[in-house]
Amino acid sequence: MKATPVLAARRPRRRRVQVAVISDVHLGTYGCHAPELLRYLKSIRPEVLVLNGDIVDIWQFSKNYWPPSHMRVVRHLAARAAKGTKIHYLTGNHDELLRKFAGLKLGNFHLDNKLVLDLPHGRTWLFHGDVFDVTMRHARWLAKLGGQGYDLLILLNRFANFLLAKVGRPRVALSKLVKERVKTAVAAITNFEQTAADIAADEGYQYVACGHIHQPEIKTLPTEKGPVTYLNSGDWVENLTALEYTAEAGWQLYHYHQDAAMREPLEALPDPTDQAADADVATLLQGLLTEFKLK
Repeated sequence: MKATPVLAARRPRRRRVQVAVISDVHLGTYGCHAPELLRYLKSIRPEVLVLNGDIVDIWQFSKNYWPPSHMRVVRHLAARAAKGTKIHYLTGNHDELLRKFAGLKLGNFHLDNKLVLDLPHGRTWLFHGDVFDVTMRHARWLAKLGGQGYDLLILLNRFANFLLAKVGRPRVALSKLVKERVKTAVAAITNFEQTAADIAADEGYQYVACGHIHQPEIKTLPTEKGPVTYLNSGDWVENLTALEYTAEAGWQLYHYHQDAAMREPLEALPDPTDQAADADVATLLQGLLTEFKLK
């Protein structure tokens, strides 16, 4: 009797995108959804990956909280750069200590404060956006205090969602609900978006992409010099969103919770090509030094 051949499990094909933008990951905090972010990153094949600020939360960083899932994200990004993906790390307010190194280039990894991409649909200006935040400019201590309170709210949110899941109820985002119901917060978001669009128009850009306010959005705003499309990549604390660009579809918002592929069991999504991301630190560092021609 002829044996039936065993078919090897096929790795799902990564979606090809020209540009992917993520921001406000806040690695090093309890609110960061690192496993979900890593799963998303493994599902795409971008030519350019933009990390638009607050990727590592230096404000809230503590050596007592840096779980393996957060290190896996860092290792994966490093492996992606070594494999040829162009990665632009744009600084934000929570990782502002990196601004002193703006202009640094290591192979495919670029560290800067802003970026301009010339794309078929129009020139796109990318930066984090904290320069528009009044509390950042005039009361940094207040912003940091607010950041600590926000982290506590995230912890409470996770506990609430754990209890809701036990009784079969949908998850909620407490911090998002709070912000959406405060008129001053809504006004601040509106001012933020319009300010970004106005300055982009003054500089001759058709698109402007920010992060910072954890509010994913794509909208066209009027300015004195014509319409500008405002983009915001959202965050990986509450919304779990990203911006993606292809020459065929232009800019689109990606929502992790709306992606059917992300609801499949992890075991059904093997990804042997990312083994380098799980290598020990010494091995990974040796490979990066060779790739970047530093050794």
